[in-house]
Amino acid sequence: MSKDMFIWLFHRISGVSLIILFGIKILTSYFLLTKDEKPDWALSLHRQPVLDVLILILFTFHSVYGLRTIIMDFGYRNEKRLFLLSNTVASIVSAVLIYLYFIMS
Repeated sequence: MSKDMFIWLFHRISGVSLIILFGIKILTSYFLLTKDEKPDWALSLHRQPVLDVLILILFTFHSVYGLRTIIMDFGYRNEKRLFLLSNTVASIVSAVLIYLYFIMS
């Protein structure tokens, strides 16, 4: 599988995954904010650190790959360098966000 095909596929899968994960967060927030008795399932899903970390990683890589696509649309043709740069930037940003998430929670 080529780098472009991987990014195209990852971009689609991460987009759908983010919609589902944000939907779960919104749904659980609704149940936690509007009900007098907080359902256990909503509380356990809303406070799930695995989901939060997954959202951070998917959002970061999805955003950086989107910026990469825009840069390529403007005519930049060194795809190998751009692929490495976008992965490096997304990895560093993800690591910093995950570190901040666990420090602040």
